[in-house]
Amino acid sequence: MKQLCVVKKRFGGDRVNKVASSVKRLVLLILFLTLSAVLVAGCAETSTDEGEGRGGDSRVKVTATIGMVADAAKEIGGDSVQVTGLMGPGVDPHLYKASQGDIRKLEDADVILYSGLHLEGKLTDILEKLGEEKTVKAVTDNIPADRLRGSSDGAYDPHVWFDVELWMSAAETIRDTLIEYDPAHKADYEERAAGYLEKLEELDLYAAERIGSIPEESRVLVTAHDAFGYFGDAYGIEVIGLQGISTASEYGAKDVADLRNLLVERKIKAVFVESSVPKKSIEAVIEGARREGHEVKIGGELFSDAMGKDGTTEGTYIGMVRHNVDTIVNALK
Repeated sequence: MKQLCVVKKRFGGDRVNKVASSVKRLVLLILFLTLSAVLVAGCAETSTDEGEGRGGDSRVKVTATIGMVADAAKEIGGDSVQVTGLMGPGVDPHLYKASQGDIRKLEDADVILYSGLHLEGKLTDILEKLGEEKTVKAVTDNIPADRLRGSSDGAYDPHVWFDVELWMSAAETIRDTLIEYDPAHKADYEERAAGYLEKLEELDLYAAERIGSIPEESRVLVTAHDAFGYFGDAYGIEVIGLQGISTASEYGAKDVADLRNLLVERKIKAVFVESSVPKKSIEAVIEGARREGHEVKIGGELFSDAMGKDGTTEGTYIGMVRHNVDTIVNALK
C-alpha cells in the first residue's frame, strides 16, 4: 500500500489507475487465449478418437451369423469390409441363443448377413426387427424356391451350402448387398466376387468327380442329422440322418433301432459324426449294430452346420467342403 501511495503521489492517481486497468485486461486476454487453446485441443482429440473408432476406419462393418456366410463376405469384401462372425466352430445354429455381446455386434454393424430359411432359429426374429433400421439380408433369398428342399414340417431345408452351385447364388447375393450399401467400391466387389465364383465352380467339379469315384452301391452317407440332403442331390449319394433337418428335433429309441437295422441289412460299413452335433447318438447306433453282429466304424468327422477353427483349412468354406468330400470318399471307396 505504501508503494502504491508513493507511485500515486509521483505519477498521479489517474495515470496509475489506467496502468492497472491495462494490466488487468492483458491478464484476462492471456487467460482467454489459454482457455481457447485448451478447448480446441480437446475438441481435436475427441474428433480423432471418434474417427479412429468409427470415421477413421472407413471399412463397412459386416456382422454375419454362421461361418460360411462370414467367410464368403470376407472373400468378396476384401479390404473394404470388416467382418465379425457370431457363431464359431462347433456351434449349432439351430440351438443358438444370442448373448448381449452378440446383440451389440448386430447393433454396431452397418450390414448384417445371415443364412435364412430359419436356420438361425429364434435369432431370426431379432434380425428381422433390425432390418427395419439397417441393411439386413438373408443370403438365400435369391435361390429359386424350386431349387430348395422341403422338410417334414413344411419348412425348407436351410443347409444349401452343401450344394456348391446353390452357394454360388448366396455369394452373388452377398456381392449385390455390399454394392448396394457401398457403391463406391462396386468394381472391387465385382472383381473379388468373380474370382471367388471361379473357385466355387472348381470346387463343385471336384466334389462331383470325387463322389463319383465311389462305387455306386457304396454311396450311402449316414450322419447324425439330416444336414446333407443338398449334398446328396447335387453329387449323387444317398443320405440318411438319424435326426431330422434341425437338431432341435428329438430322436428316440425307435429312430436308433431303425437306423441300426438299416446298417445291418444293407451291410453299411461306415457312419459319420459331425463337429456341431454330440457323438452319443451315432455311437448308440454303432453299438446296436455291433450287438446284431455287424461291425460299423466311424468314417470320420464332417463339418455340417459350422466350419473348422480359424486359421485351419477347414476354417474356410472351400476347405470345409473339400475336407468333407475327401473324408467321405476315403471311408466309403
